Amino acid sequence: MTKKNKPCVTCDPCGIQLFVRGPGGIDAFNRLVERVNSGDLLTKLAEMEGRYHLKCPKCGARFWAEPELIQTSLFDGSLRGFRCPKCGTTVGWERKP
Repeated sequence: MTKKNKPCVTCDPCGIQLFVRGPGGIDAFNRLVERVNSGDLLTKLAEMEGRYHLKCPKCGARFWAEPELIQTSLFDGSLRGFRCPKCGTTVGWERKP
């Protein structure tokens, strides 16, 4: 909190400070903090891991979906999936609700 009792976030390693301003911003920030404190964060992280931690069907390697592994269609540029860093197989992108 700042001297004027407004939320402030500081990154210790790099020293960047983020000041939350305005009533709408402060309310949204407080809701975010409440959601993290409610334990919902671990559920959200587990959901994200299931979505972005892929498994290659060919070699069985597990890897994170990263931008440098993106494979696109040469025809229309659409996303085909992600290249397995171990064997090079394209692992399809299946969005899970």
